[in-house]
Amino acid sequence: MNRVENTFRILAGVLAALLAVGPFLPQWMLFLITVSFGKGLVVLGLMLLLRTGLVSFGQGLYYCLGAYTVGSLGLALGVKDAFLSLFSGALAAAVLAFILGFLLANYRGIFFAMLSLAFSMILYGLLVKTALLGSTDGFNISVPTFLSLNVSGRWVRYAVYSLASVVIFLAALGLNRYSKTAMGRLSPAIKDNELRVEYMGASVRRAIHIKYVIAATLAGMGGALTAVTVGHIDPELAYWTTSGEFVFITILGGTGSVLAPFLGALIFESIRSFAYEYSPTTWQMVLGAALLLVIFFLPSGLWSVFKTRPKGA
Repeated sequence: MNRVENTFRILAGVLAALLAVGPFLPQWMLFLITVSFGKGLVVLGLMLLLRTGLVSFGQGLYYCLGAYTVGSLGLALGVKDAFLSLFSGALAAAVLAFILGFLLANYRGIFFAMLSLAFSMILYGLLVKTALLGSTDGFNISVPTFLSLNVSGRWVRYAVYSLASVVIFLAALGLNRYSKTAMGRLSPAIKDNELRVEYMGASVRRAIHIKYVIAATLAGMGGALTAVTVGHIDPELAYWTTSGEFVFITILGGTGSVLAPFLGALIFESIRSFAYEYSPTTWQMVLGAALLLVIFFLPSGLWSVFKTRPKGA
């Protein structure tokens, strides 16, 4: 069995397990997992950039854009369909990333990180000053429908959870397949020596542009999923601390697998939720301590625990 088939079976097994246990989970847990999946989608794209040697502190730009696309469609056109919302959020992020990518593909290192952060903070500033979109308070989003079907009661949360499970399955599978293509295999080569990649005849700028658009599309979809799940959006989604959370989760989960971002996001949200519940004044310290422990004992992230050790190691 090759690695692609093995990954497909693992992802399919995880999807089946998620859908099977969903009806038996309490509402708060369904909410926590679904929000984690939304952030995991953003981190999945950030992991692609990190494998290429790029760190973006501005993924909150596309996360927020995806969420506000959902909200704006609801306000202007009365769109409530969850499928259309996720597609619209991803499309809006992809279009903006395609435009900004022509500029960002020219930069590396701290310049790429800070420039991406600057664009995110520009969106934050615009939203804060826009009274029509609720300014600093944001606004609420209607309960979603599913292909024109209205789901009522406690099943709404399970329906969103199920949709999120299918979306992360497709996203993880798609990124795994992409990583096996010629363009996908350029990521570690660009990280190690992009000059050598250019000598081989490949365009580093084009490769980075494509990866940046993919990462932004996933972030936009994650923001749309979060908006549908939470039912409220505000400019904080584009603030620098939100983008910092995504980098935090990437380090926490590691880059060893397409499942690592979702594991990291779930652990992050669980720690934050329980820390805020039982220690509301020091929950940031708890998160910081968790990150330090991972860096010290699992420098490759939590996913390194699942790596098969060679015999005799």
